[in-house]
Amino acid sequence: MAKNKKQKLQRTKARRPRGFEDKSADILRAETALIAAAFSVYDRYGFEPLQTPAFEYADVLGKFLPDEDRPNVGVFALRDDDEQWMALRYDHTAPLARYVAENYDALPKPYRRYQAGSVWRNEKPGPGRFREFIQCDADSVGAPGAAADAEMIILAADVMEAAGLSTGQYVVRINNRKLLDGILEASGVPNTEAGAVQRLQVLRAIDKLDRLGAGGVADLLGTGRKDDSGDFTDGAHLGVDGIKAVLGFTTASHEDRAKTLATLEALMGSSSHGQAGVDELKMIDGILEACGYGPEKALFDTSIVRGLGYYTGPVFEAELLADIKDKKGRPVRIGSVGGGGRYDDLVSRFRGQAVPATGYSFGVSRFASALSRMGLIEANEKAPVMICVFDKSLISEYFKMAAELRASGIRAEVFIGAGNMAKQLKYADKRGSQLAVLMGSDEMERGEVTIKDLELGAEMAKAIEDNKEWRESRPAQTTAKRENFIQTIQGMLNS
Repeated sequence: MAKNKKQKLQRTKARRPRGFEDKSADILRAETALIAAAFSVYDRYGFEPLQTPAFEYADVLGKFLPDEDRPNVGVFALRDDDEQWMALRYDHTAPLARYVAENYDALPKPYRRYQAGSVWRNEKPGPGRFREFIQCDADSVGAPGAAADAEMIILAADVMEAAGLSTGQYVVRINNRKLLDGILEASGVPNTEAGAVQRLQVLRAIDKLDRLGAGGVADLLGTGRKDDSGDFTDGAHLGVDGIKAVLGFTTASHEDRAKTLATLEALMGSSSHGQAGVDELKMIDGILEACGYGPEKALFDTSIVRGLGYYTGPVFEAELLADIKDKKGRPVRIGSVGGGGRYDDLVSRFRGQAVPATGYSFGVSRFASALSRMGLIEANEKAPVMICVFDKSLISEYFKMAAELRASGIRAEVFIGAGNMAKQLKYADKRGSQLAVLMGSDEMERGEVTIKDLELGAEMAKAIEDNKEWRESRPAQTTAKRENFIQTIQGMLNS
């Protein structure tokens, strides 16, 4: 008896992996529009598109692999059939460095490229923190000197405006890693490989200034800090004077770029690294002024350090200043949506020679979300005109009508599901269609079509009290000649 009993089928549970997201049509359209706006700026500046593969050999991304025996720390990695480790790209910069190194002799220098696509990070997910997200980059490789960095800063400001922001709704904040090198030299942290870990800890501590405040950063510059959950982060172990010097440096900025330069020049003293950083900022300031990018668009800000260790000179962040609210009307602070800077050592990992480079990158999802909340990016494409299947024998004619609408630049869809007219109109309403087209054999003989304005009909229905009145009024419905129904639809869509 038990053997003949039907076994309950075990169905696979539909579940999305943690840290990954499904994106609906409106989100994808908003992100696509933002990428297109950025690409239009990059093209005007003479950059060329490039697409690198999702996977790279793990040693190419070596700076992100703290333990060669455990390459899945920080990245998603697997062994190829030749036993080599491959990893999903962590960003677009390391793959670019590999591409330039492989094709160095054939590429013009500087090589100016842009790219957008997914990157992956094997890190603990959290609210707004995903393991896969889209970055959009532009880089100049083989571009020495602060003039190339100034161009990147101007480009970043132009991307902000191409996305729909106005002056005053954003600012690009600029610093120079060489300035911090000068401060750290004076604080006893050597600018050598031996001091690299300590220097990176200092950079990461300063990068948390907005979130933790001066006190929290001071702890991270010293022996360390325990957060609210009880987790302890080891500090950079600077002395009291070193902590004071670093914190003083982070507050050395003025609204006036010239005043900031004067303050920094005094702070750097005899440090050769520090003075070199000041000189580079002076050149950047001159180019910004010449191009009309005043402090309302670009400021010097010594609290900006960028967390990644590969930056070697000027660094910058593009920050949103606009008043942004969530769906409940509560203020939301977005802050930095992109940034970049100079990195002169990445390509040299492959070639053994210095190859200067500078770049800019922004996170597409974060930026597009902020723009949508501000109403600056059109997230919704107009829903298609729905052509209902009133008579299945006329299916070819319905598809012909849809083709004519599409040829006129109007989105159109023939209902190909199962259901009577009520279900078809319900489907059209769920899709958000404004118009539905109906034509039976009688209408076809007369050379006519019926067009329902579903949005207007829904509004008018609110004022109609009974079914009799509804039937007699036939709200938001019109009849058009088959030969010019497209013009009627265009008029209804545009009214």
